[in-house]
Amino acid sequence: MNWISNVVRPKIRSFLNRRESPENLWIKCPETGQLVFFKDVESNHFVIPSSNYHMRMGATARLKSIFDDSTWEEIAVPSVAADPLKFRDERRYADRLKDARTKTGMADAVKVGAGTLDGLPVVVGVQDFDFMGGSLGMAAGEAVVAGLETAVKRGTPFIMFAASGGARMQEGILSLMQLPRTTVAVEMLRDAGKPYIVVLTNPTTGGVTASYAMLGDVHIAEPGALIGFAGPRVIEQTIREKLPEGFQKSEYLRDHGMVDMVVHRHELRPTLASLCRILMRQPSAPPHAIALPPPAVVEAPAAPA
Repeated sequence: MNWISNVVRPKIRSFLNRRESPENLWIKCPETGQLVFFKDVESNHFVIPSSNYHMRMGATARLKSIFDDSTWEEIAVPSVAADPLKFRDERRYADRLKDARTKTGMADAVKVGAGTLDGLPVVVGVQDFDFMGGSLGMAAGEAVVAGLETAVKRGTPFIMFAASGGARMQEGILSLMQLPRTTVAVEMLRDAGKPYIVVLTNPTTGGVTASYAMLGDVHIAEPGALIGFAGPRVIEQTIREKLPEGFQKSEYLRDHGMVDMVVHRHELRPTLASLCRILMRQPSAPPHAIALPPPAVVEAPAAPA
């Protein structure tokens, strides 16, 4: 009887009372270790409220946060060969691509949209680190080039949100060829006299840093973002010296002239709007009209009898 009471019944009870809970209900802050409710972080543009740590932001969420009324037109990207080298390491490259597309809902690492920012037409490209580390392959390169060409045709600024671990090794030399291709597309936008603004997010490294991520007219970085070509650990092992505190972080790079400004995510949208208007020589947006309350109805006092 004890065995039934002490073992069987509690197991049945725990099984019946088990409740399903989402896996991402809580987020652990990488800086402080504090557990934060996911909905609070999501509503705060994926910034931890207590520590101001900037979490990674997906491409769709990023586009929603930039465009007016969270609406935009998605720019079509030319299709490319899915697995041109038939690459295989521990797994087939085709299987890795399939998993990444299922996980993110994206065709590849870069999504491009066109819309308005504070009433000014712009084209925006966003690199999503969740798609194979934001690696630059043929499809991602085509997306960046398509975004730049669209900005040239429509005569608008192009804003690029960079987040990448570098070139995609599964595509070999075809991946590395995206560095000069995107550079030529940036020059096309420059020849057209339109602004190119780069927002460097955490992390931006490798071949992306060696190409379009460092060719902007203005470079903005989010707080605490890792920005560089090779990682700090590789550099330390190569030069056999201890690197300065905060080396390759956005604040360090701003102080040493590699980045123009470090902007909190909450201030990013108005900052980009102001820069686009200045560089496009457009007048400032008119202030939004404030709806005044209807005048109060005051009844006249009754005449004395």
